[in-house]
Amino acid sequence: MSLEEKLIDVRKKAERAVTVAVFKKGGDREMSYELFNELELLAETAGAEVVETFHQELTRPIGATYIGKGKLAEIKEFAKENKIALAIFDDELSPVQIRNLEKELEIKVLDRSGLILDIFAQRAQTSEAKTQVELAQMQYLMPRLTRMWTHLSKQYGGGIGTRGPGETQIEVDRRLIRTRIERLKDKLKVIETQSDQKRRSRGNVPTFALVGYTNAGKSTLMKAITEADVYIENKLFATLDTTTRKFSLPSGQDSILSDTVGFIRKIPSHLVASFRSTLAEAREADFIIHVVDISHKYFAEHIKTVDTTLAKLKITDKPILQVFNKIDLLDELEMVKVYQDHYPDSIFVSASKNMNIETLLNKFQELYDRSSNNFRIFLPYEQASLIQKLFALTEIVEQKDDETGSYYELKVQDENLFHFKNLFEQFIVEDEK
Repeated sequence: MSLEEKLIDVRKKAERAVTVAVFKKGGDREMSYELFNELELLAETAGAEVVETFHQELTRPIGATYIGKGKLAEIKEFAKENKIALAIFDDELSPVQIRNLEKELEIKVLDRSGLILDIFAQRAQTSEAKTQVELAQMQYLMPRLTRMWTHLSKQYGGGIGTRGPGETQIEVDRRLIRTRIERLKDKLKVIETQSDQKRRSRGNVPTFALVGYTNAGKSTLMKAITEADVYIENKLFATLDTTTRKFSLPSGQDSILSDTVGFIRKIPSHLVASFRSTLAEAREADFIIHVVDISHKYFAEHIKTVDTTLAKLKITDKPILQVFNKIDLLDELEMVKVYQDHYPDSIFVSASKNMNIETLLNKFQELYDRSSNNFRIFLPYEQASLIQKLFALTEIVEQKDDETGSYYELKVQDENLFHFKNLFEQFIVEDEK
């Protein structure tokens, strides 16, 4: 049986499932229920049919089985009576916990990380995304080989000569997976290099990256801004592969907008790490546009999740604009005014209704203008060899020629300022900053 067959995949058929969570005793019960509902949405996105949900209030999850014996017995009885094939838990379980739970419940057990990995495997379209998903799967699988024992040699080039004296099959499998992980990492490095070269070829075109909690409406907003066809679906992780589209700022400046994979609470750290090249669009962007679904009851928690993830990815050193989307879904427009007062530096839009998109673009222009340094230079014709570098380092706003050379009105972004001054400081006529 191949590795892909052994990896848990709930997409093959609508497996009847239950979801299970531990609520922190004394915590916010309403919020706990809301976050637990998210697990059900994830399960349905993966293709499971959630028949029932179970939760237990504990100070902390139980080490050996996550939940107590009484709750285990309740789930086991329900599973037998209702032909349940799968129990999905709302946390990352240890290999020991999964083994113990499967032994007690006598059905397949999947944790939150495994579920998210399955969804990503379904939605990966490009070679980059597929490679990233497989890398994350390998890293997830490694500590779980005791439970998911299989012969991997046929698929990954093992066989005669691959086993050391006295090696157990699990040790062989681990070595094969480690080899596969290194190969996947090497493949991603090549992809990253190609992506970096592609980004550099854009020159000084300002780039804006959309980030946000999954299903916040980033793809719909991209379509509203760029008027380009992009894939839109009202599901978690509808966008997995990075999408980039051109658009123009109000000044006419060509710009690029990137849509990235949505964030979610408790996202596995190895999954974030393996998707570093996809998220490079956000890391390398000039401006981060944080899209928030304001119609969601717990949008404030979503904001915290995204902010925490951005911090983990070290994407906090550039301008970030918060954009509240789906204002058309609020019960009363008066609420928009309340939120505007609370978030005065944010923009409020409805991407699906095309509301306030012009205001948002004006804000984009303001961000760009604020990050640019304005100069006026005179470049004599005998310095024509510098023109190529001038175009690479600056945005030419206006050019006027005379008999001896050309006057240029320029915008120079902060990251190019040092190199610009090093080459062109002697030609600056008037600093208009």
